Amino acid sequence: MAAIQSTHNKVFIFNYLQSLSQTPHRLRKRMLATWTPDQELNQVRLRSGTDMKRKLKWYDLVALGIGGMLGVGVFVTTGRVARNNSGPAVFISYIIAGISALLSSLCYTEFSVQIPVAGGAFSYLRVTFGEFVGYFAGANILMEYVLSNAAVARSFTEYLCSAFGVSDPNSWRVEVHGLLEGYNKLDFTAVALVLLLTLCLCHSTKESSTLNLIMTIFHVIFFGFIIIVGFCNGSVDNLVKPNGIAPHGIRGVLDGAAIVYFSYIGYDSVSTLAEEIQNPSVSLPVGIVGSVLIVSALYCLMALALCMMVPYNQIAAKASYSMAFQNIGWKWAGNVVGAGASLGIVASLLVAMLGQARYLCVIGRARLVPSWLSNVHPSTGTPLNATLFLVVQKIVRIGSCRRLHHTIKRLFWYL
Repeated sequence: MAAIQSTHNKVFIFNYLQSLSQTPHRLRKRMLATWTPDQELNQVRLRSGTDMKRKLKWYDLVALGIGGMLGVGVFVTTGRVARNNSGPAVFISYIIAGISALLSSLCYTEFSVQIPVAGGAFSYLRVTFGEFVGYFAGANILMEYVLSNAAVARSFTEYLCSAFGVSDPNSWRVEVHGLLEGYNKLDFTAVALVLLLTLCLCHSTKESSTLNLIMTIFHVIFFGFIIIVGFCNGSVDNLVKPNGIAPHGIRGVLDGAAIVYFSYIGYDSVSTLAEEIQNPSVSLPVGIVGSVLIVSALYCLMALALCMMVPYNQIAAKASYSMAFQNIGWKWAGNVVGAGASLGIVASLLVAMLGQARYLCVIGRARLVPSWLSNVHPSTGTPLNATLFLVVQKIVRIGSCRRLHHTIKRLFWYL
C-alpha cells in the first residue's frame, strides 16, 4: 500500500509540474485570444442565461446620451477656462471639443452597429486586440465609473445644499469621531440617492430610461433659462473687451478645449445598451451622434451667455454662473443653479450606473471575473448581480471619500 501511495504522489507531482510548466503558454494564448463578432453575439451572450429586454427606442438613447453628458462639468469648467485660458473664445473651445467628441462618438457608433452587445469598449477591444487588452481597458473603465460616481454622488449633496440656501454642505453630513480627518464625513444623502437609483435600475431599464427622459427635459429647460437670461441681460461688448475675443491666442483656445472636453464624457454609456434597443442599426447612430450634437450646441450657448453677462477677467473661478446672476441683480437665481445642477447630477449618475453594470456583466461573460456577475434576471431583464455588486463598492467609497472627491477634481483639471 505504501508503494502504491508513493507512486500516486509521484504521478500527482509530475502532473502538477507539467501543468505548471504549461502555464506561460496557456496564459499567453488566453491573453491574445480574440472572438469573432458572431461568437460575441451568440455564443458568449448565452452565458447570461437570459437575454436583456429590447424596449429602448432612438429617443431613449438621445435622452440617455444627453443625461449622461449634461452633468455639472459645464458649471465647473466654463468659468475657469474663460478666465485662465480661452477668454470669451471659450465657446470656440467647446466647438473644438465637441468636434473631437463627435469623431470619437462616430467610432463608438461604427463598432456598436457591427457588434451590438452590452460590453461597449471592452467588447470592441476584446474582439480586435484580444482578452488582455479588453480586460485591461474594461477594468480601468469600471474603476473610473466607481470612483467618479462616488465623488459625483457626494457633490450632489453640495449642490442640493446650494439649492436650499445652505452654505455648508457638511451640515448635511455625519461626522464620525475616531476616523482620519478628511475621511470622517459620512454622506447619507448621497447613499440614499444611489440606493434609489439602484432600485430603479434593477426594476426595469425602460422605466429608468423614462425617468432619465423626464429629468433631461427639465434639465434642458433649465439650460434654456440660463441661456435666455444671459442673452437678454448680457452685452456683446463683453465678448471683445478688454483684450479681444481670444486674449491668450490660439494656444489658450486649444488648452481650453482640452479641459472642457471632460464635460462631454458620458456618451459612451449609450453603446452599452446595444442589447436593449429595438432597432440597433438605426437607433444607435441617432442616439450617440444626436446627443453629442445637441449637447455641443447647449454648451456653446451656455459659454456665450456667461461671457456676455460678465467680462472674462471678472468671471469668478468658482460658482461662475451663480456669481454672474448676482452681478445682474438676480441673487435668487443662485438657488436655481444649485437645483438645476442637482438634477443634472442625478441624470448623469443614473446613466453612468446603467452603463457600468453592463460592462461588468459582459466581463463576467468572458469569465474574467466570477461568472455569476454576468447573470441577467429572467423577469426584469437587467444585470441584477452586477448592478448590486457595483452599488456596494460605490457606497463604501461614498461613505468617506471627501479627499477622493477633491483628488479626482484636481486630476481632471490638470489633465
